[in-house]
Amino acid sequence: MNEPRLRAALAETARQTVSHGLNQGASGNVSVRLRDGFLITPSGLPNDTLAPAQMVFVDMEGQAGGSLKPSSEWRIHRDLYRARPEVAAVVHAHSPHAVSLSCLRQGIPAFHYMVAAAGGKDIRCANYATFGTQALSDWVLAALQDRRACLMANHGLVAVGAGLDAALALAVEVEELCAQYWRAKLMGEPVLLSDVEMDAVLECFRHYGQRGANPAGASS
Repeated sequence: MNEPRLRAALAETARQTVSHGLNQGASGNVSVRLRDGFLITPSGLPNDTLAPAQMVFVDMEGQAGGSLKPSSEWRIHRDLYRARPEVAAVVHAHSPHAVSLSCLRQGIPAFHYMVAAAGGKDIRCANYATFGTQALSDWVLAALQDRRACLMANHGLVAVGAGLDAALALAVEVEELCAQYWRAKLMGEPVLLSDVEMDAVLECFRHYGQRGANPAGASS
């Protein structure tokens, strides 16, 4: 996808974080990999009014181009792209249930098999550090080791994907899991799936969906 189309897709994804209830106002941020850097939403501007021209290019040295400042969380995005070549998009959200759990500094255990959508047997909560700092980025990268999503203590969530649609869909899924876990905890202590049960789920997820499917009418 060329840069103009990536800019348009990124702005649209930022608007969708609002329509999905993941962000409000200028909270959160979204990025997409581009050449030797990435495009990221600007600092302090409302997500639901962002335009393609307002997306900020940042190189892997942290140098931004254009007149607008990048999101203060650009380090998280830069460091994820450096460390995870398979990652092409990052969504950071301040969604209600993820924030609520993160303020308890709790991750999400294997209360439901869909926890595996984030790549493992649980969804970790990264340690707290001030927003926009290298320390916060370091904690997030540690929590995302072998995972595609994590919570951020007293802050929110991060989800990554092979594209903007995948990262956004995972952020929506993690917020829903947070809501389900919160409701289950109100009624008691959820029964957790065992490591053996989660291993079976993770194996099923390796073959889930349409990856490698033959076109309609094609022979197998």
